[in-house]
Amino acid sequence: MKPADWHRPLYVIDVEGNGANPPDLVEVAAIPLDEGRARPERARTWLIQPPTPIPACITRIHGITNTMLEDAPSWEQSSGEVRELLDGAWIAAHHASVEYNALTRHLPDWQPEGVLDTLRLAKDADPGQRGYGLDALLERTGIDLSGVTGQRHRAAFDAHATALLLLHLAERYPAWDALVAAAVPPRMPGAPAPAPPPTIEETLW
Repeated sequence: MKPADWHRPLYVIDVEGNGANPPDLVEVAAIPLDEGRARPERARTWLIQPPTPIPACITRIHGITNTMLEDAPSWEQSSGEVRELLDGAWIAAHHASVEYNALTRHLPDWQPEGVLDTLRLAKDADPGQRGYGLDALLERTGIDLSGVTGQRHRAAFDAHATALLLLHLAERYPAWDALVAAAVPPRMPGAPAPAPPPTIEETLW
């Protein structure tokens, strides 16, 4: 893809939760992609105090403690900023249904313009592999993470790593429409419309 082919605005998103069912958000990160480049210097990250504490087993995954969130704003206090940033934007994420479902549940009157899923894209670009988790893909592709700050399973780190994965996979596709056809899950915003059924005249031929 050429740099100018990329849709703008486009944000690679990652969210972390508190383990509730459904989870409350405790961290949201969004890193912009601009003309085929990740822009971590313009990333936005929100720590959010959930209505119920984070259990220790969840803290062991992402490293976010209840103490870290004592002075963090609630979702009600943060949601306006998140909404303002993402209005009119495409979003991308690894296993994007997680981020899409979490954000649309917390912003019920918001919909992204479209959703790119790097998990779906990786399966299309490199079929038949044994693993498509983010760690497996980063290792298999050899993407350089030395410039990614933070730690795995924190939202900002995972969003930046996913952005680099998206850019790597996008090299396989000639243009934006081809990328969208491969990366947008069915029935999610931005998915290409299904082809109309053939007409009687076409079936006769």
